[in-house]
Amino acid sequence: MTSEGHGFSNPDRTRIKVCGVRDIDTALAALGAGADTLGFVFVKKSPRFIEPEDAWAIIRRLPPMHTTVGLTVNASVEGFSKIERQCPTDYGQLHGDESVDVVKACGPRVIKAIEFDPATIEEDLRKWGAVDEVDAILIDGSSGGQGEAFDWSALGAVSAACKKPIVLAGGLTPANVGEAIRVVRPWAVDVSSGVERERGVKDHGLIREFCAAVRGADAALG
Repeated sequence: MTSEGHGFSNPDRTRIKVCGVRDIDTALAALGAGADTLGFVFVKKSPRFIEPEDAWAIIRRLPPMHTTVGLTVNASVEGFSKIERQCPTDYGQLHGDESVDVVKACGPRVIKAIEFDPATIEEDLRKWGAVDEVDAILIDGSSGGQGEAFDWSALGAVSAACKKPIVLAGGLTPANVGEAIRVVRPWAVDVSSGVERERGVKDHGLIREFCAAVRGADAALG
């Protein structure tokens, strides 16, 4: 994704994605708090799962000038395309072990998620950075949705070499997102479990605190 693109594209501030949205009240609360992007999880085993038709019903009620993301894990190209027809989000987030061929077939406008491994992170960034259909690379501390942080400094040391926008995820909370931004300087941050009062249930107050912490970090960095 280039600096002129849509979505995670403004280099002057950190974009905010709230993932795992399951109801219209949470969607509106997130946007009202300053989130740029809403993520919908189309993985049935996840406590944040939402049916594509239900997600589309939410999206149709949202105000303009926002971005939506549909998350799948190791879906077939046919399965991905079916979900895309049912709920046409702005981006598809592929959060599994999808091959390059599958990612290309699901593109364009793909956010490719990878699990952070200090031994392979540079190779992973080069690999997915070379795929035209990938607009951004999301770095998570786990396979997704586990709320596991990782060594941000190890990512920060190599992230500048990546030509695609980096979305930082994994264990982010209102208390630590400012430090994460300072260390990594990502294009965007992605939060899910870090703003929940119980697994799969978002806390609107924590969403507001998270967005305020991101803006505070941006202001401190100038």
